[in-house]
Amino acid sequence: MDAIITAGGIPRPEDPLYTYSHGDSKALIEVAGKAMIQWVLDALGDAKRVDNVIVVGLSSKSGVTCKKPIYFVSNQGRMLANIVAGVDKALELNKKSQHVLLVSSDIPALKAEMVDWLVDTCMETKDDLYYGICPRDVMEKRFPNSKRTYTKLKDIELCGADINVIHVSMATEHLDLWESLIGSRKNAFRQASMVGWDTAFQLATRSITLDDLVEKACRRIGVKGRAIIWDQAEPCMDVDKPHQLELLREDLEKQQRKSAAKARSAAKKTTKKPAKPKPEAKPIKKGSRGAKKASTLTARTKLKAGK
Repeated sequence: MDAIITAGGIPRPEDPLYTYSHGDSKALIEVAGKAMIQWVLDALGDAKRVDNVIVVGLSSKSGVTCKKPIYFVSNQGRMLANIVAGVDKALELNKKSQHVLLVSSDIPALKAEMVDWLVDTCMETKDDLYYGICPRDVMEKRFPNSKRTYTKLKDIELCGADINVIHVSMATEHLDLWESLIGSRKNAFRQASMVGWDTAFQLATRSITLDDLVEKACRRIGVKGRAIIWDQAEPCMDVDKPHQLELLREDLEKQQRKSAAKARSAAKKTTKKPAKPKPEAKPIKKGSRGAKKASTLTARTKLKAGK
């Protein structure tokens, strides 16, 4: 499956992250010695289920790399337009493509095994949209100081994931509605009102379950959809605010120190000096004091054996 990374966001002066990006792309903000997007590219590059990686919003001059074939598409100006451009590129690479991964550039804690788990889990069914969610308890156990915003339903409190799977047809149908939904992606109540005011009311009063919300939203949009519930927080831990950036910097630096310590320990074990061989016993010369002693002991042993 091909992965599309959306990396077109550039913080404006009024954005809290502007002081970190200095007018450049948010995806290139430094995190633990790498550009933020490079962590995502490393995860996708090591994932077994990823074929190609398409970066929308950056050029090859950005200096980012990937173990998998990487393609760059220019920024289209809006998120939906960037997604459509990414899907178009995926279809250009493989006309038989049916599903693609949509990945945000600001989830540097993502790991390759998480990407593979998502693809395998989604491909168990034939749906148009697979939208990941993270329960509040999972997020706060892993990142207790993340200060994420949660949507409160009747049976769960959740936040959205930043890596999802869609059918390629999603980039050609219902574009006006998708534009509106994406534009209000940070406001669950506004999104619910687009599905229907009854749904918005149920959301406001916490009287709707996750399954009912998915069913109503899919019926309104006209797609087959499925919620993917993560038991790991990293794919849902994005960088929207400075404290989240600092949190992930510290977390990834800690991981790097642990990895370096393990590597040093392993290197010491492989380079450990072999034990010195024990010196061989020297033969006892005839006529020596040692030979006489050995002869006496042998004689005594024979006498005892004869008793």
